[in-house]
Amino acid sequence: MPRVASIILGSLLAVLLIPSVAGAQTPLPTPTPTPPAPTPTPAPAPAPAALSIKLERVKQVGHDKVIVRGKKVRVVGTLAPFVAGQKVTVRLNRGSHKVRQKTVAVQPGGGFGALLKVPEGKLNVRASHAATPQQAAAKAKRQRLVGINSRAGLGSRGATVRVIQHRLSTLHYAVARTGVFDASTARAVIAYRKMRGWGRVGFASKAVVRSLLAGKGTFKARFPSHGKHVEADLSRQVLVLLNGGKPYRIYTVSSGKASTPTVLGRFKVYSRQIGTNALGMVDSSYFIGGYAIHGYHDVPTFPASHGCLRVPVPNARSIYDWLRIGDRVDVYP
Repeated sequence: MPRVASIILGSLLAVLLIPSVAGAQTPLPTPTPTPPAPTPTPAPAPAPAALSIKLERVKQVGHDKVIVRGKKVRVVGTLAPFVAGQKVTVRLNRGSHKVRQKTVAVQPGGGFGALLKVPEGKLNVRASHAATPQQAAAKAKRQRLVGINSRAGLGSRGATVRVIQHRLSTLHYAVARTGVFDASTARAVIAYRKMRGWGRVGFASKAVVRSLLAGKGTFKARFPSHGKHVEADLSRQVLVLLNGGKPYRIYTVSSGKASTPTVLGRFKVYSRQIGTNALGMVDSSYFIGGYAIHGYHDVPTFPASHGCLRVPVPNARSIYDWLRIGDRVDVYP
């Protein structure tokens, strides 16, 4: 009996195990793969940037751009290529110190402009564009600027005087370029005022400074065909050395007073005398009789001589050295 029971139990266990084995042999379904996430589109790179500026409402004096202090310089420029919504910051610096700043929008086409009030002194103008997602950063080449006073007199010095002296020299007035408003500058300013028909004083007023910056006050030769010659314009009380129609130097002069007027006409230098003679005449060039161009200790801004053409003593030697026997001297009212 035990043997029969054992056989029956083994058969039952075999029957029970058949479904489990069959189930283990059935393959599992393959899972559906998840599609990859789409790659995001990268943001466009910022546009490149090139920035340039120039200054307006200024005058070029030598290597400097000059404007009278208190006036406004106009800074205009271009940011290229044009990208909508961009801005440019314009700065006016004295050295590394910022004195003025303005931020302006770039207009269609890339142009922009800013007005900045100018103080006195040596300055520089800068412009920059800060980087944005749409356009790269850029800086313009800086521009130099000099702000000057509107007037100057004896003892003044600095940029204002240097500009006055440079302009006077460019217009051929006899002036020493020392950077100090000295007696030489005062004489040149008097001659300049005479040419402009203004009060005959050695002071550079606002009108004088602005006129000089504008390049006004030139001398126009009356006898350009006379070659190397002198013209004495008695109405203006100036004496001018000329090479043809081009002025070489312009000086203040005092001609003969009403009781002893200077002779009018066309003459030639016939005699020269260096040094000081018994009459106090310095470095004399005679053009007729006893009439001469010479230095003298007293040269007022009006006719006061005994008929000669008086020039300030500091100018006498340079005139004497320039003249030669036979040079023409034209004297007219």
